[in-house]
Amino acid sequence: MKITPEGQVTIPAEIRDKLGLLPNTEVEFELIGDVVYLKKANSNLTAGEKLVDMMRGKATVKMTTSEIMSLTRGEE
Repeated sequence: MKITPEGQVTIPAEIRDKLGLLPNTEVEFELIGDVVYLKKANSNLTAGEKLVDMMRGKATVKMTTSEIMSLTRGEE
C-alpha cells in the first residue's frame, strides 16, 4: 500500500468493518517506537449525538422546519 502525495492511505474494508470505522469517524494515531497505531478517538458524544453528527448535511429535500412539521401533522 502506498501513501498518496496528500499523505492519505486506504484502510482496508475488513479492518474498517471490524472496528466500526464509518465515514466521518474520528480516529487517533499513536506512535510507539517505530510503530503507528490507529484507533477510534475517545469521544464524549452519546450514540444519538454521533448519529445526528453523521447525518448532518445529508438532506436531499430543501424544506423549512415549518413545512416539515405541517407535513408530519397532516396539514395542507
